[in-house]
Amino acid sequence: MNIRVYYEDTDTGGIVYHSNYLNFCERARSERFFEKGLSPDLEDGGGFVVKKVIADYSRPAKLGDLLSVKNHLKSMKAASFILTQSVYKDDVKLFEAEIVLAHVNKEGNPQKIPADLKEMILSLFTC
Repeated sequence: MNIRVYYEDTDTGGIVYHSNYLNFCERARSERFFEKGLSPDLEDGGGFVVKKVIADYSRPAKLGDLLSVKNHLKSMKAASFILTQSVYKDDVKLFEAEIVLAHVNKEGNPQKIPADLKEMILSLFTC
């Protein structure tokens, strides 16, 4: 997914504010669903929540940059999966996050990922 850096994404020095990289990753995850005609909201009222983020900021993105966000499914467990999401400018990696997404029911309690949903996740985030 490509993202242009706008003024609202930056600090007064024209550098992307650190939390906006996580916003870019969130948009890229959602966009994978939309590209397949799906919604990131689950029909049963449950969904995925971010449980853990390990972020590595390598280089700054700046106002006007055209960035690309790449998703890679690292692993899948019974009730969660791990994505590695990277933000690039051209071929230079600026940011990488390992994000643990936990599957929860509508009350917010962890639950196993149903087999059909696992298959969907695999189709969305593997090349």
